[in-house]
Amino acid sequence: MSELIINVKAVAKAIFPLDEQLGIKHSVYSRELAKQMVWLGGLLTYQECAWVFERIAERSIPAVSIWRQVQAYGGVLQNNVEQQREQVSVERVVLPDALHDHDEPKVVSLDGGFINIRRQGWRELKVGAVSDIEVRLERNPQTQELDEMAHGVNVHYTAVLGSKDAFTPALWALAVEHKVPTAHKRASVGDGALWVWNVAEDVCPDGRQIVDWFHAVEHLSEVAHALYPDEKDDKKRKRWLKTYKNHLYMGHIHKIIAALSKRGHNDLATYFERHQRRMQYHQFREEGFPIGSGMVESGVKQFKQRLCGTGMRWEEDNAKRMIILRSAILGQDFDELWAKIA
Repeated sequence: MSELIINVKAVAKAIFPLDEQLGIKHSVYSRELAKQMVWLGGLLTYQECAWVFERIAERSIPAVSIWRQVQAYGGVLQNNVEQQREQVSVERVVLPDALHDHDEPKVVSLDGGFINIRRQGWRELKVGAVSDIEVRLERNPQTQELDEMAHGVNVHYTAVLGSKDAFTPALWALAVEHKVPTAHKRASVGDGALWVWNVAEDVCPDGRQIVDWFHAVEHLSEVAHALYPDEKDDKKRKRWLKTYKNHLYMGHIHKIIAALSKRGHNDLATYFERHQRRMQYHQFREEGFPIGSGMVESGVKQFKQRLCGTGMRWEEDNAKRMIILRSAILGQDFDELWAKIA
């Protein structure tokens, strides 16, 4: 079992000078052990963390001790992240001339989920992802032909429990860190929510804006059911959806709008009118951009996996610390973040 043992050597109660500087009270745990406790606390519930240490590290660490380390160091890491965001605010960042933009394409994805906060109820967690783009030769599910399909890779996350005005600086800081503003090719992908595009305008103003393909298809499917609500019209509904899904992919949004207007469903056409320029999917594919927001949707699920377990309700401050930790862990950035307070 020696190869599985985590480096958690017991230490006598000691004073660590840096901890004193950071305002962390004296601890019986070494800095290295505290780091592993905080990292694991961002992955699992505190009781599950205790079980992991007991079984793999052969070390009995109470769940409450892990909680205390997460609160102490999580607060320090949160302050560090917030200071970094202030240092790269829009007012402080001076971008080079566009002639010096780099050739690595970037994509920013945005989505949201909800967390249960004590005395407040369910509040929206806004999540952003920044990723590189990798093109692979795959079978296009729409055309059934081999095609170069773009995917987001090397994904990094940020998230904020609050308004779009609170979220925008956090996503901007992540975008600056990963050189989105100086990318020659860049895009933002999200669903049809208004706040998504308001943030995208601020963070990626000159990039392509793309409504997530699967959200658009889902909306088109709802339209088909509105046009053909009876079960006896199932074949007509499927035939209509197949035809207009192809129009959607090719960017012929005007044909969808015209068809709905002709049948007196101007209300159903509004969604497509609003996002017409964001639905040029074939063109976006040709330009080498992903047309789905799967990176950030997956991220939202992984945030909720830690923050929305059965019966979980969070104090707001504790939730904000956990969001910082979870962002760093999901983006493989935890060691780098920890090193800034080491």
